[in-house]
This record gives sequence, structure tokens and C-alpha cells, in this order.
Amino acid sequence: MIRTLFAVLALSFAAPAFAHDITFGDLQLNGPFARATLPNAPVAGGFVTIVNTGSEDDRLVSATAEIAKDTQIHEMAMEGDVMKMRPLADGIVIPAGESVVLEPGGYHLMLMGLSGPLVEGETVPVVLTFEKAGTVTLDLHIGAAAADAPAHEH
Repeated sequence: MIRTLFAVLALSFAAPAFAHDITFGDLQLNGPFARATLPNAPVAGGFVTIVNTGSEDDRLVSATAEIAKDTQIHEMAMEGDVMKMRPLADGIVIPAGESVVLEPGGYHLMLMGLSGPLVEGETVPVVLTFEKAGTVTLDLHIGAAAADAPAHEH
């Protein structure tokens, strides 16, 4: 309980809430975004912070996006001196009372076989499926091509 409270308080002070943040059961999905792509780019990454305020672990098991032929949950990790990216077939555990950040250079959604570019200022819907919480549609807000976080809303 106290760990959950600290996790929620830490995130509430760390970043402003955005209109596109979603509370979904025991999960909070904060700051969803993607980077703008060039017109013929075949892939893009999707990013979001997932906070589990519940007393049980959950797991992000899959993702889909209409703009992509395939959407996978990926991880980038150092293997020796080489950064490698790989799909996570078993998804990502979202521990009770903790948060998991999908961000550039770490865990992320990989949108592959794009049917069009991701345009700065627009949104792209993705469907996330969690083992316990179920399925939710989330709008990724498209930031600049080099964005490391969602753009602040005014």
C-alpha cells in the first residue's frame, strides 16, 4: 500500500498530467507518444509510462496498431559493447505498486510495416492488451523526430 502510494506520488511530481493520460483499472498510462517519421519509413517506436497502482502484478501481453502491419513489444539492451533490440514474446511484467517506462533506448512498442508516416502533431491509436486489466485503446501523440518525451500541452 505504501509502496503504491510512493509510486503514484513520485510520478505525479515528476511529470505533468496530460489530457491523453488514461486510468484503466489499476493501471495508469501516462505520456503516450511516438516520434514523427519520414514519409517512407518502415518502422516507428511507441512510448508510454505504465503505473500499476494495484496489489497484483499485471503484464502487457500484446499491442496492435492499424497503421502498422505488425506491432511488437521490444526491448533494447546492451550485450557486451553492442546495443541489441529484441521482441519480448512474453510481454512486460508491470509489478504491483511500481511503474514501467517504455522509452527510447529501453522497452518500447515497435510499429513495423507502416502504411504511412507518423506526422508531428497528429495521433496514432494503438490497442494494448494486458493479462489482467484487459484491452484499452491509447492515442500516441506524435512529437518531433528526435523527441525523448511527449510534448507539453498548453
